[in-house]
Amino acid sequence: MIALGVILLIIGLVTGISILWTIGVILLVVGAILWIMGSMGHAVAGRRHYW
Repeated sequence: MIALGVILLIIGLVTGISILWTIGVILLVVGAILWIMGSMGHAVAGRRHYW
């Protein structure tokens, strides 16, 4: 999810398409939050670790 967010962010910045940039930022933030919660030991979506 983080990698997809970075890819969409870069494509959105290069092409000037703002919706790709917005979706990229959202995916990047959500992926980072899930990664941090999983690394802290919290169960994310029923799993002990997210990734």
